[in-house]
Amino acid sequence: MAGDLAITTTSGPGLALKSEAIGFAVMAELPLVVVNVQRGGPSTGLPTKTEQSDLVQALYGRNGESPVVVLAASSPSDCFIYAYNAAKIALERMVPVILLTDGFLGNGSEPWKIPKVEELPPITPRIAKDAATFKAYQRDENLLARDWAIPGMAGFEHRIGGLEKNVSGTVSHDPENHQKNTEIREAKVQKVVDLVPDLEVCGDPEGDVLVVGWGGTFGHMISTVRELRKEGKNVSLAHFNYIKPLPKNTEEVFKNFKKIVVCELNFGQFASYLRDKVPGCSYHQINKVKGLPFTVNELKEGINKLLEDQK
Repeated sequence: MAGDLAITTTSGPGLALKSEAIGFAVMAELPLVVVNVQRGGPSTGLPTKTEQSDLVQALYGRNGESPVVVLAASSPSDCFIYAYNAAKIALERMVPVILLTDGFLGNGSEPWKIPKVEELPPITPRIAKDAATFKAYQRDENLLARDWAIPGMAGFEHRIGGLEKNVSGTVSHDPENHQKNTEIREAKVQKVVDLVPDLEVCGDPEGDVLVVGWGGTFGHMISTVRELRKEGKNVSLAHFNYIKPLPKNTEEVFKNFKKIVVCELNFGQFASYLRDKVPGCSYHQINKVKGLPFTVNELKEGINKLLEDQK
């Protein structure tokens, strides 16, 4: 229905089919939420098996510089709140958001208390109010988000589409305008960091090894770290739900550990992203692409080897 937030779902490599729609929403700066339940690929791959191999696609898999916000849920129950947060970000910041889950979460379940609406964070869409001064791509000076004139609002008629445009919405091929708008769209995504909570550490805030993960691996990873700490190992966990932008204290957390081991169900996509965004750390990897989640024993074996090599 006109004016509603668009939410679309896809499973695994099918996200490629949505890339054109996401790219359009990036250029038009419209709110859009895409939920990607990752599974083994490529192509049809392993339809019922879990994987985390769509991260790079979510971050970069569109034509041109097309920045979006990327979130990842960690459990069946918190899929709700991260879907809600994705909608809040999309509507308040006028930006597409991709929410990553995976087959392990999609096929999982757990007890969940339905929240009361009044307990949820408020969502305040950026609806245009003054037709006399409205310009389609006039921006909030601090957030860089534009106001939203929903189709059918009298007096707010304007051009919109998947082509570069100037502040009024008129199509523009001016190179300086394109450079400026491309930089603004990236900066707008980065400004979402003020809605992102600080990264929390499970365990000591500094030590020998920081175990890092994201999304649906949380259950196995927290169990692994708890067991290792009971055995006297100097190990902590930092698990990410906000991928782009990263929590603003990420570098501060990382610099307090001698080694960082990134555990993920792919060949190292998040590890590569972290090396780019938080350089200067000693990164190591534990990877698995069998269509199965990690086991605690697998993770303990890899982390213990890292600790032994450190002696």
